[in-house]
Amino acid sequence: MKRLALAAAVAAFALGTAGTAFAQPVVIKFSHVVAEKTPKGQGALKFKELAEKKLPGKVQVQVFPSSQLFGDAKEMEALLLGDVQLIAPSLSKFDRYTKKLQVFDLPFLFQDIAAVDRFQAGAEGKALLDEMRSKGIKGLAYWHNGMKQLSTNREQLRVPADAKGLKFRIQASDVLEAQFRALNANPQKMAFSEVYQALQTGVVDGQENTWSNIYSQKFHEVQKTIAETNHGLIEYMVITNAGWWDKLPADVRKGLEEAMAEATAYANKLAFDLNEADRKKIADAGKAGIQKLSKEDLAQWQKAMEPVWKKFEPGIGANLIKAAQKANQ
Repeated sequence: MKRLALAAAVAAFALGTAGTAFAQPVVIKFSHVVAEKTPKGQGALKFKELAEKKLPGKVQVQVFPSSQLFGDAKEMEALLLGDVQLIAPSLSKFDRYTKKLQVFDLPFLFQDIAAVDRFQAGAEGKALLDEMRSKGIKGLAYWHNGMKQLSTNREQLRVPADAKGLKFRIQASDVLEAQFRALNANPQKMAFSEVYQALQTGVVDGQENTWSNIYSQKFHEVQKTIAETNHGLIEYMVITNAGWWDKLPADVRKGLEEAMAEATAYANKLAFDLNEADRKKIADAGKAGIQKLSKEDLAQWQKAMEPVWKKFEPGIGANLIKAAQKANQ
């Protein structure tokens, strides 16, 4: 009898343990490199809130901002190794996985964020989310940072000739490097965290960025002029490990897709509103002058950068560029 009781107890414990193990939520680590107060940071927190609400007890989302787990250089490797499940790198970081995403770095391709939205919501934009599946990467959403402006430590930045010979900080992107070469300027690849000091000490003369990045990083305090060019954009792609994603239960995947769609709308509106507000704050601060450009001025910048499109069209694909252009209509 004692043996039977012991066996029953062991069986009950094993069953309880198995039941507990089965009920364990899927842990999703979302790692990113910016502060929580940014649109990306807020988007990640909104995704956590929505995912856990839609899938109570089934998922647990852990958000790690400000490179707490991995920095720019290591986060992609961590994702592919399964150490994190979600990251949101800049689109400029993907050119070693696919040349097609270089379309987003082409200068003067999109006239505004609304055009970017239309392209990303279309068939060609959606297809790009799966462009890196063979490399183990699944795209879930595009998140905005905003349209880029050009700044310098000079009094004037009205036409391309004003940029000649100046040193501009860029992200590590072949397209962006070619963009500044086309202006007869000197592009300098540099980590985002090093830009303020480089501008302050004159290591570089200028940079390109969104209004929100310029304000939050105080670049306007160490630059004299910001030309309102809207010549490009900074975008992120929220990505996951394709193998991990495919193994998720269908109901969990569906819930996460819904949460991501809602978090994306939230983060993108926040990014737009923040850029509008920070542009005004920069103007009110009066430390850097905002130079508005005429249509004739902008036409000169566009013409100067035309060779960049021709250089990268073979890798990106002419049809993809045309699809992006149609989004402006």
